[in-house]
Amino acid sequence: MFARVPETYERVNHIMTLGLDILWRHRLARLAATRAYNGQWVDMCTGTGEIALYLQQLAPPGTQVWGVDFTPGMLNVARRKPAAATINFITADIKSLPFIDASLDLITMSFATRNINFNRETLVRSFAGYCRALKPGGHFVNLETSRPANSFIRWCNDFYIKLLVRSTGKWISGSESPYSYLSRTIPSFYTPEELSNILLEAGFSQVSFKRQLLGAAAIHVAVK
Repeated sequence: MFARVPETYERVNHIMTLGLDILWRHRLARLAATRAYNGQWVDMCTGTGEIALYLQQLAPPGTQVWGVDFTPGMLNVARRKPAAATINFITADIKSLPFIDASLDLITMSFATRNINFNRETLVRSFAGYCRALKPGGHFVNLETSRPANSFIRWCNDFYIKLLVRSTGKWISGSESPYSYLSRTIPSFYTPEELSNILLEAGFSQVSFKRQLLGAAAIHVAVK
């Protein structure tokens, strides 16, 4: 599905969110950079490498930034970016990560949790893999769409998604299925509290979150 849209992926995201996804990604990167020391930083499901590039700009000397994704077409777009020369982009499945246990200082992920949420148990196992790969005291910082707590705001959010996401994504990218999938999965995703509980179940010891745009998205910080 994602192999069909790498060239238009970022543009569609920016238009559908009115540019807010850029702001939220910057917030994630700044928050992550303040929580981690130099070492091994990995952006999972990195796509076209936006977060990996932000991390590279914020990383202290001696930090190695990695970008991991399952879709070669996405990584090809990431590698073509001039600022990406020092980032290690690798094709891998998060269920079989090429990192030994307790070797990473920081893991980030943005707008991909829904894509690995085949069911709650699978998501717990994926997050548990992240927890194992982190050193004690390491952080996982995650940005994802969310469910607003207020029922009226939630209705407005769902209406906007139903009205624009599928049609806009198809119009710009020429591919309907990725954005049809997106319009289905956003309204059915977990609340921030539910996702916090899943992270705790996966083995993280501390979890906090910050809502974005009245709850349309959320940034979670989980500590091993």
